[in-house]
Amino acid sequence: MESDTQGLNLKRGVGIIEAVSFIAGTMIGSGIFISPQYVLSAIGSPGASLLVWTFCGLIAMMGGLCYAELGTVIAESGGEFIYILRTAGKVMAFVFSFSFIIVMRPASATGVALSFAEYVVAPFYSGCTPSQLVVKFVAAVAILLLTLVNCLSVRLASGIQVVSMAIKLLALAVIILGGVVMLFQGHTKNFDNSFEGTNVDTSSIGIAFYQGMWSYGGWNTLNFLTEELKHPEVNLPRAVVIAISLVTGLYLLVNVSYLTVMTPEELMSSSAVAVTWGNKMLGRWGWIMSVAAALSAFGSLNGTFFSGGRLCFVAAREGHLPDILAMAHVRRLTPSPALIFTTVVSLLVLIPGDFQSIVNYFSFTAWFFYGITLSGLLYLKIKKPELPRPYKVPIILPILVIIVAIFLVLAPIIDDPHIEYLYVTLFIISGAIVYIPFIHYKLCPGLLTKLTVILQLFLEVAPTEKNL
Repeated sequence: MESDTQGLNLKRGVGIIEAVSFIAGTMIGSGIFISPQYVLSAIGSPGASLLVWTFCGLIAMMGGLCYAELGTVIAESGGEFIYILRTAGKVMAFVFSFSFIIVMRPASATGVALSFAEYVVAPFYSGCTPSQLVVKFVAAVAILLLTLVNCLSVRLASGIQVVSMAIKLLALAVIILGGVVMLFQGHTKNFDNSFEGTNVDTSSIGIAFYQGMWSYGGWNTLNFLTEELKHPEVNLPRAVVIAISLVTGLYLLVNVSYLTVMTPEELMSSSAVAVTWGNKMLGRWGWIMSVAAALSAFGSLNGTFFSGGRLCFVAAREGHLPDILAMAHVRRLTPSPALIFTTVVSLLVLIPGDFQSIVNYFSFTAWFFYGITLSGLLYLKIKKPELPRPYKVPIILPILVIIVAIFLVLAPIIDDPHIEYLYVTLFIISGAIVYIPFIHYKLCPGLLTKLTVILQLFLEVAPTEKNL
């Protein structure tokens, strides 16, 4: 099936510095301010937790390099959806878009919103665990506020992103410097017998990697820049290596700082690790870290909404989703239908969910599709070696990442199976069942057309051009 965008040529105006900034800026979000305690709780020891963070960085780098080749072989917008469509076919591509829009994107937004809420309420619950009802209320308010911002103004949303990036880098610098000062003062006792108590069961390792990889989310962002990079065959792999190495180094230094200032027990029991760190290091000024972490999470949540619409647009253009999700507001030119839909599902996910379970179910689903996507790269390497490849990776890299993906999908359910993972699996499979009547046979097209017209009038939206 030929793409409608093959004649579109984007200007190659993105250099190596911009590419590195794009990847690193997307990856550094709320995760590093809230995931460390969950990684440590799952794996059981400081030494093992640092190994998990290191290996997460390595996995992200291998995945990013593999995606770089995919982005040059299949030079179309749409990320995993397009790659799966071109290699695994329409049904699996629909299953991905169905799961992404109903589960992955809302779960991602909800997880970040809960991170934001934890840091907002933490100063008001000093020494005790915040009420989950209050946390979820604040998270819901943040989701609704950012939906409104992104529906009303692209410029305001962009401004939030820039300010947030500066704040999160400043907060990380403060944490790292504080840890360095403590280390030079000889505070190393928390690293004695650092591997004692390590949990080596498969489920614990899998959950630890889920929580760690959450903080590396965005390693596959590079593919949305492929057509705009200067000298992609050189700058693609170079940007991936530089950006992910930089982020991995920062994350390791931040974790060392956490473990230098706090005991493992304090770290694991903290509901907002940066606040606990700030209270111990900065005393009565500890609230500053809470504000910085909250603003960082707010920016990450804004980024989730700001990037919304691209996959909806591509999937709807291919006939895999209702046309309304590919439309934009006639005056503000924002993808308001996609944003509103994501918001409604996010709020539904928020009601029963908590941060740890949401991240686990998101990661379970995400790594299932990462495995499918990279199997497509393996297929192209073996069956279609003649395709032009401005950049390519050794075949061992996609094989290794596919093995990691299989492990991460199976690990949490081998030793300690939870019924919720069965529900997620059944939901993914249900995508294929939905595809047959509603997409392949186009059941009830008249009803869908009438609903689309009503929503168009109500939301003041219109179809977008092919080069959105």
